[in-house]
Amino acid sequence: MRRAVCPGSFDPITNGHLDIIGRASKLYDVVHVAVMINQSKKGLFTIDERIEMIREVTADFGNVEVESFHGLLVDFCKQRDIPAIVKGLRAVSDFDYELQMAQMNNGLSGVETLFVPTNPTYSFLSSSLVKEVATWGGDVAHLLPPAVHDALVERLGRQ
Repeated sequence: MRRAVCPGSFDPITNGHLDIIGRASKLYDVVHVAVMINQSKKGLFTIDERIEMIREVTADFGNVEVESFHGLLVDFCKQRDIPAIVKGLRAVSDFDYELQMAQMNNGLSGVETLFVPTNPTYSFLSSSLVKEVATWGGDVAHLLPPAVHDALVERLGRQ
């Protein structure tokens, strides 16, 4: 069975993330979405909320499994016998950082990294930017799956 992982913080998942996960789901039998736990960062959504949102918006793919992880991504891969990491690249600046990570991950464990160029529609998109624009009242509905947009509006309305 061909398996890959799409890692990230997904706080929240955007249409850009969903595009990469969807494209990976056409190439692999199982795509694991690994929601990173970074205890030094306070996310807008809890890990469990992110997992639930991702499960909801990826359900139609039929071959996506979502879970959290803490620690090295290569350990996540080794524990689940996943030989490949799929990462989206938005710009050349992403490539500089991601290449170093890919080389380190391969050196540590032999896990390969596949880079997928982002859909140009989402080349500027990040969760941080979406949250910032939404915080100031900007319309981000076209950048998020509807259920995620609803959750974001509700969360920001309570703050």
